[in-house]
Amino acid sequence: MRAIALNVFSRIPAPFCDYLDGIRVQVEDFADADTLAAVGLDNPWHLSGLYHGQPLDKQSVWSSGQMPPVITLFRSPLLAEMQQRDLRLEDLIAHVVIHEVGHHFGLSDDDMHALEAQAGDGDD
Repeated sequence: MRAIALNVFSRIPAPFCDYLDGIRVQVEDFADADTLAAVGLDNPWHLSGLYHGQPLDKQSVWSSGQMPPVITLFRSPLLAEMQQRDLRLEDLIAHVVIHEVGHHFGLSDDDMHALEAQAGDGDD
């Protein structure tokens, strides 16, 4: 999954890719209880990816010394969603990675759902 996610990063066009340096990608089976609580979820099957870091629009010269941003993919929920929705794993991971990269650029979930709907991809 990490290799697929890194491949997605390599295909993000300029100028966006210029702002992705330092983002780490990691894969875990499920989100832990603290992570779920932080995003307001109870069920670990409902979280397939998470951006953790300071969005670009909130960074400043005073932000130096902070941990690099991390995108975490949650393996079990992704595999379950892939099967339930009859999707290719590569396509699902690309969707989740792009969604989390949107958070890096300061977009909210509502912003991204609106953009997806405008682009004709708002079916989730």
